[in-house]
Amino acid sequence: MTKILLVCRRELAAMCGGPLAWVLAAVFLLLTGYFFYSDLALFVLVGGANQTRGLWRFMFLDFRLVALLVVPLVTMRLFAEERKQGTLELLWTFPVRDGEVLAGKVLAALALYLGMLAATAVGPALLYALHPFAVAPVLAGYAGLVLLGVAFVACGAAASTVSENQVVSAMLAYGVLVFAWFATWNEAAIGERIAPALLQLSLFDHFYGFAQGVIDSRDVVYLLAFAAFFLFLAHRSLGARAWRGL
Repeated sequence: MTKILLVCRRELAAMCGGPLAWVLAAVFLLLTGYFFYSDLALFVLVGGANQTRGLWRFMFLDFRLVALLVVPLVTMRLFAEERKQGTLELLWTFPVRDGEVLAGKVLAALALYLGMLAATAVGPALLYALHPFAVAPVLAGYAGLVLLGVAFVACGAAASTVSENQVVSAMLAYGVLVFAWFATWNEAAIGERIAPALLQLSLFDHFYGFAQGVIDSRDVVYLLAFAAFFLFLAHRSLGARAWRGL
């Protein structure tokens, strides 16, 4: 555990030592702030009465899009930059296992994402101070965003192990995540037999319940299984260096 925390601290220092993390955090907060304001304004104008099915659902679905945009840019440098600079081989000379390196880097990326996500709670907190509301649906939505972030980070980490080019890593992660979203958009095109199976595998369909304030154990298990699968792929990709004699 100590080695994982050391890798995590090293990765966080590298992230925050450059402008990328700060720029991404600014973009994340700017977009989520805009979506919260616009969704709240629309909710007030149309005279909505159900915050769970109105304001919070649209807000969390919009936040999902921002996370999809930003998280692959956070994870693209985890291993790609190390490969490009030749520091990954140096890291392997230390008494640290592949799994510990992977866990530390994933933990660092997840910590950055959670920090950005926590900052978005300012808007709902101010709204609660002015007009108290039921907190449970909001907590459910944020729980879904946390789990979705874990899945995004795991996918991005796996993509980052494939290439030393950060852009390639980011685009690979975007490709997987966007396909997991768009695969079930046109059910008529994929057929009645295949559609139910794809719906069960759709990453974003499993988030929809959280956006409506419902925590379903099946959705929790799926998002965690999605993350575990890509973490497994990332670990196997790192271990592939042994096959190449590295």
